[in-house]
Amino acid sequence: MNRRVLIPYSHAKKVIAYADAARAAGLTSEPVEAKGAVSINGFAGLLLMGGADVNPRLYGDEVHRKTERPEDERDRVELDLIHEAIQRDLPIVAICRGLQILNVYHGGTLIQHLSTAERHDPDHTNAALIAHEVTIEPGTLLADIAGANSLQVNSRHHQAANRIGAGLHISARDSEDGTVEALERRDKQFVLAVQWHPEDQVFKRPEQMRLFQRFAEACG
Repeated sequence: MNRRVLIPYSHAKKVIAYADAARAAGLTSEPVEAKGAVSINGFAGLLLMGGADVNPRLYGDEVHRKTERPEDERDRVELDLIHEAIQRDLPIVAICRGLQILNVYHGGTLIQHLSTAERHDPDHTNAALIAHEVTIEPGTLLADIAGANSLQVNSRHHQAANRIGAGLHISARDSEDGTVEALERRDKQFVLAVQWHPEDQVFKRPEQMRLFQRFAEACG
């Protein structure tokens, strides 16, 4: 059974938590540097990591003073991989930056710096610590995975989805400020994007492990 998932990256040390979470769910992960020619050929799914801000030029915005220096080649590689995966209806899990570039791929835009950034990027040395609650939309894939109408999540981001891209549906929001926290596609077998970092919580919170397990089932 092919359960190999592709993890594009630009900083190898950041891959470890994602690869460990994938492995714990029964997946074989293959990290590939996001440069040059990268293809989804031979893989059963795509796992998009967190990381640098997406270039605002890709969604028609001027660069905000708080926006990080973009990694244009990574943007290009990940957009191409998303296109391949969507066309082939391969499972996608997109985390943090992954949610943002998935939204941009679908024609959406981003908030370049949240007015509540401190709530979403707390100064925690432990990446698994809870930052806030999200409210989950009933009847969504995420609701089915979570088995609840809310989750306590960790968080480390200062940007978020603004206008939602075509074909995507909001499946969770921050319970207090309404920030978009999860997106999914209902017309594909498994496309789920979350703004928090479940890879840091899988060994402590069963509902976060279930996200990776369901991804693995879809890949199998």
